Amino acid sequence: MAQRGVSGELVYETARIICEEAVLDYRSAKLKAAQRLGLGSRAAVPDNAAIQAAVIDYQRLYGGLPYRHHLTALRAAALRAMKLLAAYSPRLVGGAVTGAVTLAHRVQLHAFAEKPETIELFLHDRGIACEQADRSYRYPGGAEESVPLVRFEAGAVGVDVAVFGFGEDRRLPLSPTDGAAFRRLSLADAEKLVASDPATGSGPTQTPVR
Repeated sequence: MAQRGVSGELVYETARIICEEAVLDYRSAKLKAAQRLGLGSRAAVPDNAAIQAAVIDYQRLYGGLPYRHHLTALRAAALRAMKLLAAYSPRLVGGAVTGAVTLAHRVQLHAFAEKPETIELFLHDRGIACEQADRSYRYPGGAEESVPLVRFEAGAVGVDVAVFGFGEDRRLPLSPTDGAAFRRLSLADAEKLVASDPATGSGPTQTPVR
């Protein structure tokens, strides 16, 4: 798991903390891992891409059925939510795409509307309770912007929808994991991902999004 001279032990311990203790923030997990290993403040810190790869490896080795079932549930809920929100050009991002998830992870979607309230009203009209929050995204050049977030529950799985303005589909924010532009999957791409992955090609049926 070691990359770019980073201690494999630190990478492994960080991934273990993320997976076993449901720590979503990579930075916090890295700091906790360094403390537990007795490493000083000058210790080489693994980059987030290395941590993500280690999380995937750890879950495939030790996550067992709970991990596979949760990843299946996330992707299934993502497909249903994307079909429901088709009018807002939803795109799947994050751990459900890469497989770097724990039981604490939710579905992450990017959608596009003139106002975030449009999606809130759309969900309320269909009897789906939701709440509004916000999330900070960084863009190439260093700009950081707050984007409205609509959150709702799809059975046992949570769904977060970041609502970008019309025309923002080609202006890609940067993933906090690797610093590269977010990989946004369309519904068709997400369906291909599910169909091609033996771990999630079929799985337990979840409560449908109405």
